[in-house]
Amino acid sequence: MRKTKRNCISQNKKAFLFLAPSLIGVSVFVLAPFLNVVFRSFYQAVGGRFVGLRNFREVLNSQAFRLAVWNTFRFTAVCIPALLALSLLLALLVRAAKNGAGLYKTSILLPMAIPVASIVLLWKLVFHNKGILNQILLLFGAAGKDWMGGKSAFYVLAATYLWKNTGYDMVLWLAGLDGISGELYEAAEVDGAGVVQKFIYITMPGLRRTVLLAGILSVVNSFKVFREAYLVAGDYPDESIYMLQHLFNNWFVSMDIQKMSAASVLIEAVVLVPVILYILAGRRKKRGMEE
Repeated sequence: MRKTKRNCISQNKKAFLFLAPSLIGVSVFVLAPFLNVVFRSFYQAVGGRFVGLRNFREVLNSQAFRLAVWNTFRFTAVCIPALLALSLLLALLVRAAKNGAGLYKTSILLPMAIPVASIVLLWKLVFHNKGILNQILLLFGAAGKDWMGGKSAFYVLAATYLWKNTGYDMVLWLAGLDGISGELYEAAEVDGAGVVQKFIYITMPGLRRTVLLAGILSVVNSFKVFREAYLVAGDYPDESIYMLQHLFNNWFVSMDIQKMSAASVLIEAVVLVPVILYILAGRRKKRGMEE
């Protein structure tokens, strides 16, 4: 027993030695700055006077903050389910394709290799007032419109996000599908199961972990769409695509540090609460299975 404990302790020490560089880097460049943001959220930026919850009240009463939160939530609620469903469908189609599967993968992954500057140029060529799309509409007798200056900007941004990230999520789904044993499908076919039944009772249960991973990474990638929106529409785009990234950028330019800090803490709290509840639920479930 003593030898076993010593071996475990020595192995843990070796593991911490390998993890030490990463832990130090995360602590210095992520944890320490975040704690500083939490500290600043309770103080006035100029003068450093303690103001309590005043910064939080100002943020919550800000119309720009409420608009940005609503647009970010709407964009996430619309795009994430659509992205997961579309990428899963493409992954199933690519996996079922016997000939040309490699060509299909390359075609779907191609948007990931296109630089942001090229995408912005394409946007301006297609969706400008005198762009390609309006010229096509004029040929058919329809009136053109300002695609990036109205509510249609939201759908343009959503379509761009789907086009840019579908290939990335498709690769995640393909990795998850490869982890499902083919013997399960063969046994289901022997029992007379159809395509829908195999998808419901074999494919989806086997992709539970992939769903969580793909969902988290899709949410992270959704914040990167700010680059395209900012380069096309600037600091103050149409209200339909004015998101938290625009708000933080404008507050940073105006050096409104206390509002940025308070808003960051609020958003972090909203994100952490579901994660903590999910972890606690998983631990309770694990304990119940062990008992």
